[in-house]
Amino acid sequence: MRRLLTSLLIAVALVNSAPAFAMQTVPAGNRHAEQPDIPGASIRRTKGTKSSFDLKYEKVHELLATDRELMGKIRKVSSAYGINPIHVVGAIVGEHTYNVDAYDRLQAYYVKAASYAGESFRFAYDGESVDEFVARPQFAECRGKSDSYTLWSCREDVWESDFRGKTIDGTSFPNNRFSAVFFQPFYAGQTFGLGQVNPLTALMLSDLVTRVSGYPKLNEKNAGGVYKAIMDPDISLAFVAASIRRSIDDYKEIAGMDISGNPGLTATLYNVGNSRQRAAALAAKNRGGATVWPEENYYGWLINDKLDELKGLL
Repeated sequence: MRRLLTSLLIAVALVNSAPAFAMQTVPAGNRHAEQPDIPGASIRRTKGTKSSFDLKYEKVHELLATDRELMGKIRKVSSAYGINPIHVVGAIVGEHTYNVDAYDRLQAYYVKAASYAGESFRFAYDGESVDEFVARPQFAECRGKSDSYTLWSCREDVWESDFRGKTIDGTSFPNNRFSAVFFQPFYAGQTFGLGQVNPLTALMLSDLVTRVSGYPKLNEKNAGGVYKAIMDPDISLAFVAASIRRSIDDYKEIAGMDISGNPGLTATLYNVGNSRQRAAALAAKNRGGATVWPEENYYGWLINDKLDELKGLL
């Protein structure tokens, strides 16, 4: 039922979305006067490293300010995906302020990526690999979808409606996200690399990244290849840009709103994911005629609050 409602919501939103000439441009800046609450997990993780959000922000800002090679790569990949590089900067700053500590230089990310090159692991839950799992009959409706974004979005919807928190054929499935259950073989919530890209997100965006950047298409049967892509800084940046491009397009196509001038919103969506479903929910709110603008979360709020300072990096 949940999957059907989600699909119907998105379908109705697409049918009723504003035509191109009536596209609404989301105002710049934050909708919230004060920063929304930061999740407890982020607070505990930062305290556990004897650091603070201010210190972590300063560290990643310093990395970007002093690494010309990295900034050059950010500008180049942003141009390739047709987005302002401030969006990629915002995503990286948010991740390294609230989720992980930045390394002191770009080379350290290459070294870390190389340390995992020989690791052997797979995407699975309770002994069942994800490719075996998505062969179950519940996923039949997804099999005709050829684009990686629509294919894995469909599979994620099926997980939410048919498996999450349920017991199926004697197997109890956690009440957790698809990406956390099947796509993080070391521990739940783990992401890697410069952009902290989730493996499921990488699989969703694989076709777009292959088309624009020319990197090999990812395969869920090759978990090592997926992790190599999201840990290698050059490839990872392509996935960061692709994720932002996809969020902007989803909000245009589904909600009739242009968020490309608000880096705090693209940073928020980079943080929370599910831009397709969120755009559909926003379109539903606006169907009555009143305008409800999308709002930034704590992560995106910081980016808009520091926007002038971050633009100075470019």
